[in-house]
Amino acid sequence: MGIRSLIRSRYPDIKRANTRDDAMAGLVLGVESVPDGLANGLLAGVNPVAGLYGYLYGMVGAAFFTSASFMAVQATGAMAIIVADVDLAGRDDPARSLFTLSIVTGIVMVVAGLLKLGTVLRFVSKAVMTGFITAVGLNIILGQLDNFTGYDAAGANRVSRALDLVTHLWKIDLATTAVGVATIALIVVLQRTALGSLGLVVAVVVGSGIAAVFDALGSDVLVVRDIADVPRALPFITMPVFGEMFGFLLPAASLAFVGLVQGAGISAGIPNADGSFSDGSTDFVGQGAGNIAAGLFQGMPVGGSMSASSLVIAAGARSRLALIIAGGVMAVVILAFGGLVNYVAMPALAGLLIVVGYGTIKPHQVISVAKTGSVQLTVMTTTLVLTMLIPLQYAVLVGVGIATILHVVRQSTGLTTRQIEITDDGRMREIDPVAVVPPASAIVLQPYGSVFFATAAALEEQMPDVTPESRNSVVILRIRGADEIGATLSEVLGRYMRALNDVDSKLMVVTDNPRIRRQLDATGALRSLDDQNLYIGTEWLGETVKRAYVDALAWIEQTSATAPSDASATTDEEDATDADEV
Repeated sequence: MGIRSLIRSRYPDIKRANTRDDAMAGLVLGVESVPDGLANGLLAGVNPVAGLYGYLYGMVGAAFFTSASFMAVQATGAMAIIVADVDLAGRDDPARSLFTLSIVTGIVMVVAGLLKLGTVLRFVSKAVMTGFITAVGLNIILGQLDNFTGYDAAGANRVSRALDLVTHLWKIDLATTAVGVATIALIVVLQRTALGSLGLVVAVVVGSGIAAVFDALGSDVLVVRDIADVPRALPFITMPVFGEMFGFLLPAASLAFVGLVQGAGISAGIPNADGSFSDGSTDFVGQGAGNIAAGLFQGMPVGGSMSASSLVIAAGARSRLALIIAGGVMAVVILAFGGLVNYVAMPALAGLLIVVGYGTIKPHQVISVAKTGSVQLTVMTTTLVLTMLIPLQYAVLVGVGIATILHVVRQSTGLTTRQIEITDDGRMREIDPVAVVPPASAIVLQPYGSVFFATAAALEEQMPDVTPESRNSVVILRIRGADEIGATLSEVLGRYMRALNDVDSKLMVVTDNPRIRRQLDATGALRSLDDQNLYIGTEWLGETVKRAYVDALAWIEQTSATAPSDASATTDEEDATDADEV
């Protein structure tokens, strides 16, 4: 099989007829990614060149493995903030530690994809993500105030440094601030023209030109070459620091989670060229491959970028070839114009990031979550505040924990038990359950909601009380749609069954899952629940519970018929004993 045939079989979306459109889209994305990559490297607090290499190799490396044709894997603001909160400066070799972090992040992503862990994202509520993303936007803005104003503020976190700036406004550098303000104004204006997203590039170039003028007039405006040297060459493979890989698991897991969440939005929201949607788990693997490539070639961690993916589609991309071409364009810019990149003004990049941070904040989503209720508002606010005050890798895990706890609380409080009344003609209707099990009666109970350990107490509270008068009765518990009940719920049912047995009544269980029967046997909580009192349902709704109900009525009738006879025999024996004594 030739190379052309192999490409067609592996990447059917790449076609010769689409090459022109893909080339133009790749040109737009490639040129725009140069200042954007530098800016995200700056945002991460690392050498901005690592942002360039992360964009280039991460985007190209992932393009060969994702199932989403248009997923642009680049450094995102949220991931850059996490990198900034990792203490890389304290390492023996901060640069190699950054590359190691990228590789570990890629490994975590690949493992997540192979294990099909996309379902874990269901546990992250909109309230948590809204609070998290809003805080990320604010962190991006606050984190760039130093470069934007030229004042090196003091403080333990971005909020305290912003407060320090506000209280020392007279110390800002006017020339630096003027460059930042001019860049923001140009971005806002030029993006509304025919330039579109290329307006970002033009604004940064013009802002850097203004900085050069100020520099000629005697004002010292910081540029890229003052903090890093952009070489006119592409990097060779750099091996990770193997001894640090295990220690990077926590920040790598946080980076992977953020990248996968953002990538999942692309997988679910942007269809492929043929109209189909991609497989999220395969896209996880693709993002992981992009991170491993970025780390090996001296780049920072990357993830699915919704803005870059939207940009390449808007520019006319027809296949993933546009992403590969964009990487080639970046390589050409670095090789041919690397010297000019050194003169990009830092306040111009800061202005670009402030615009990005502002665009990250979605006020309508915040308002929407706030209107859903006090619980959602509290969760969103808590996540936002924590993300602002503590390192982001911990804030991500806290957000996941809050979402998980919220999910469990919702499920545990959402269980409702109803009583099914079966009429003489076989119809069934739901009513409120009786408060007390009446004598010589068959009661059918149906719990609705998740049946697991956290709902065991709620189920026990909602079931009718068993009193000494509850004799010769049967309680039929119908459990449908549950995969398992666990030891806690088995214990609750065991207590209820023993209470019924103490008053000569009994418990029947109707379920549609044979696995529950095995769990009841394994726990030993319902040892006396034999085959006669455990019914396995069929595909016919109501058939099994009606059969259990008929058997319960027959048992009650038989028990009630023998009870008076036993009482009469006891009375006769007592009378005979009294006569003998006389």
